[in-house]
Amino acid sequence: MASFWFLPAIAALATFALYLLAKSAPQLESERQLDLHFPQSFDDLKNITVFLGEYKESHPDYVLLLFCAAFLWKQSFGIPGSAGLNIASGAIFGFWKGFPLSCILTAVGATTCYILSYLFGRRVVKRFFAAKLDWFRNKVHANSHNLTYYLLFLRLFPASPNWFLNIASSHIGIPIHTFFFTVLIGLMPYNFVCVHGGSILRELTSFNDIFTWTRIGQMALIACVALIPGLYLRKKARSTAPEEDGLHTLHNAKNQ
Repeated sequence: MASFWFLPAIAALATFALYLLAKSAPQLESERQLDLHFPQSFDDLKNITVFLGEYKESHPDYVLLLFCAAFLWKQSFGIPGSAGLNIASGAIFGFWKGFPLSCILTAVGATTCYILSYLFGRRVVKRFFAAKLDWFRNKVHANSHNLTYYLLFLRLFPASPNWFLNIASSHIGIPIHTFFFTVLIGLMPYNFVCVHGGSILRELTSFNDIFTWTRIGQMALIACVALIPGLYLRKKARSTAPEEDGLHTLHNAKNQ
């Protein structure tokens, strides 16, 4: 297994590459100065997204590349702040482009975190999160016939933070394709609310204006719809489980 110390080196290289990308931004024709940084407050977020929305008109490819790189950097290394980027997605690209973009970047970034944790973080995860890892492993084992449904449920109604699910899933045998699918579908309601809030960002005064009871209700409704594929797979798994048990019993009887 590769050494854990490769991970800080990869993180440093990725951070440096993001820095170079920000510094290589095409200059504005006006005298306005570029000030690209991660927002530190709600007002800061509004100012940056308004600026990038205007900047996108003359340099759309660069803004898209910079946004994708920043989003994946945060997701891949489990850095807090994805909500702000989801909001920025709606503010910069609009809802209909920002929503699918955020969903895809969330799934790709989380899967990158999954891979990095598997390659470089096994010892650290086992050492510092042993109890939570055992809890997660037992839950996954108990829901092995309904794994997709269970993982969707965890994303829609999290019992543990998403960053922990991202770093722990590879160490308890969750297949990468199942992980990717459940992140993509399971975080859609949250992404929907954030991106929609971003699309009307100029009308808002704080983060609290995004998570109103109306939007929480919308998120719950979307969560219920998102659970439909998992419910189908759960029902299918339950219907096939007795047959599999019968085959195992018959096979054991023949061997006795």
